[in-house]
Amino acid sequence: MIEETLLDVRLFQGLESPALELIAGCGSNTSLSRDELLFREGQPAETFYVLRHGRVSLETFVPGRGTVTIETLEPGDVIGWSWLFPPYRWHFDARALADLRLTSFDGACLRGKCDADPRLGYELMTRFAQVMIERLQATRLRLLDVYGYAAAD
Repeated sequence: MIEETLLDVRLFQGLESPALELIAGCGSNTSLSRDELLFREGQPAETFYVLRHGRVSLETFVPGRGTVTIETLEPGDVIGWSWLFPPYRWHFDARALADLRLTSFDGACLRGKCDADPRLGYELMTRFAQVMIERLQATRLRLLDVYGYAAAD
């Protein structure tokens, strides 16, 4: 079932079946309730998630403004890339905006499979780099909004 879930996720589209099987082997299904945190900035990043149902807010704390939503993620989105890069720490908070159904992937398991299969590692690195670019761009735009309002005050 997890392998079938991956077929509907943009990040994994076009991967061959053996690669999808390897990735799915590190996954498990999970759920969270509204307002629960998936993770908090600075904590160890040991997983990433595929959001199947619900919405997630990526948040950061901005001095003088409090918690700011950087991006809201929808079903089909991948949550988390910090599991892939040492020191394996989260860079944002992630909060459930509704009850969630997710597929969770064990980062250590997947890093081990990438070490054993460099082609898989390259594919995932390339694909997650795109996620990082999108998230960093969203962060930049959101922080420009936040600080733009501060300058107008």
